[in-house]
Amino acid sequence: MEDAVRINDPRGGAFEKSMAAQAGTKKPAGSVRWRAVLTMFFVVLAAAESSPDTLSTDRPRAAGGATNASLQAAVEKLKFPGVTINVQERCVDVHGSVCLHRGTLELVACTKGTKEHESIVAIEAKPMHLHAALLLLGAKPGSPATRQQLGDQAERWFDVPPSGGPVDVFLVLNDNEGKSVEHPISDFIAPSATRSGASSSAEKPAKFPTHTFLFAGSVLSGDGPGPRRYLSDESGNVISLSTFGDELLCLPAIHSQDAQALLWQVNPANLPAVGSNVTLRLRPQLLPAAKAAQANQFPSGRAGP
Repeated sequence: MEDAVRINDPRGGAFEKSMAAQAGTKKPAGSVRWRAVLTMFFVVLAAAESSPDTLSTDRPRAAGGATNASLQAAVEKLKFPGVTINVQERCVDVHGSVCLHRGTLELVACTKGTKEHESIVAIEAKPMHLHAALLLLGAKPGSPATRQQLGDQAERWFDVPPSGGPVDVFLVLNDNEGKSVEHPISDFIAPSATRSGASSSAEKPAKFPTHTFLFAGSVLSGDGPGPRRYLSDESGNVISLSTFGDELLCLPAIHSQDAQALLWQVNPANLPAVGSNVTLRLRPQLLPAAKAAQANQFPSGRAGP
């Protein structure tokens, strides 16, 4: 992976800018040691008198409740602003706000002050903190889509699709009785009006096929003195529909950012007003290896939406 670069630069420009931005790094965050994060991880586990294998992989049950409660108490000592780690429910809650009711989408979620014009939710939390929170729940990071040089042939490159453990994404809203209800994020994504053939097709428009994304884990940049940069913190690409190559969560396969290729838009039905506070819930699927591999393919075996 020494020659990996981002598929696209969100600010325009092709691979030259991407390579310049990542000069000297080339490794996805999921493939390098996060010494600080791992140290924190084992400190938390020690405080809970536990190990990674004792974390329950099922929804809350009596068995393992004491262990999970101890781990939850230790996790609560961590300070991740805008992030709540719920060990019992095996999920990460991220505080955010609705930022779009109309328009095509490149992202499900971005950080505030970045790409609100093409995202459903904007968050204030650092993507790096979300990465650490998912690790603490046992999620397996992979890597975003990359482009690699073919051997020593400088002019020949090939695309490498993203990988990572599956993470279900929900929007948590209050119902008429004030009770919190999980809604798959796919409920708020609809086919774009510019979708090829949409105007002439008599068929019912397709529904967005999944609320499960890959824990790609963004990219760490910088080999020189000083801390490495977590690129998702800088770009604002948290949960993507298009491929940027530095997102935290993404869809399987590679999806173009070209305006004519943007196939999805906001579905405002049941979505709170712009500016409303909402909770984005991330629940990693702790699956056997075979099932986790299946999650790295787009539903129905398609290359993309």
